[in-house]
Amino acid sequence: MKLVRYGPLGQEKPGMIDADGKLRDLSGHVADIAGDTLSQKGLAALKAIDPASLPTVEGSPRYGAPVGGVSKILCIGLNYSDHAAETGAEPPTEPIIFTKQINALCGPNDDVEMPRGSDALDWEVELAVIIGARAKYVSQSEAMDYVAGFSVMNDMSERSFQIKRQGQWTKGKSHDTFGPLGPWLVTKDEVSDPHDLDMWLDVNGERRQTGTTSTLIFNLPHVVSYVSQFMTLMPGDVITTGTPPGVGMGMKPPQYLKVGDVMTLGIDGLGEQKQTVIPARD
Repeated sequence: MKLVRYGPLGQEKPGMIDADGKLRDLSGHVADIAGDTLSQKGLAALKAIDPASLPTVEGSPRYGAPVGGVSKILCIGLNYSDHAAETGAEPPTEPIIFTKQINALCGPNDDVEMPRGSDALDWEVELAVIIGARAKYVSQSEAMDYVAGFSVMNDMSERSFQIKRQGQWTKGKSHDTFGPLGPWLVTKDEVSDPHDLDMWLDVNGERRQTGTTSTLIFNLPHVVSYVSQFMTLMPGDVITTGTPPGVGMGMKPPQYLKVGDVMTLGIDGLGEQKQTVIPARD
């Protein structure tokens, strides 16, 4: 299934994309794509619904982040061997975990804000894992049982804030709109191999990132299991799993975003996003 949340910011309704690409309203069955709806039982109940029985949503409504009730956005740094190489970093010997704060979460096609004082705004197409059940101390062999599905995230980064302003990476990762997620939550049954997905990102129509999840250093079961050793994962939590090469920081010389730039990005089978860079709002 492809599950969505659509409508104005803060008023999103649950929906489903049918086999013909039409948006169908799920609000008669669930209140949100969140909590128990993301469990194996909850997803099985949604899968049993005939999409043709659901109301069609007309027009072109805004898509919000495809999952609600998110308590944590966790990110894995330098998790692609070719991206580590372009940054000059040694590949990590265990996953690097950092956080992106909840205020960063936004819809896949919402505008992205350039923070005040920003001079190094960067892009990162990433495969996001959506947790479907409470996970604590889970093994790698069991880890994927706790995953509801996958989505696309643009892990926006302000490199000066991240690297030059001391402390950890959070301040460069957490500005409002720094976490476009979606357009869909694609359930596991629709993804035959999440470790063999092509991914890409363009800026103003020029290809910047081309990669594949086959170059992940730590695979998805490893990541989910590893994170669960340090904190309890809850339904709706998002883990972004790293980015392939082609980020602005890795270019020679580095190239960063400016107001008016347009990013388009996507991952095979998981949909596409489009964002325009705007000045930060109050």
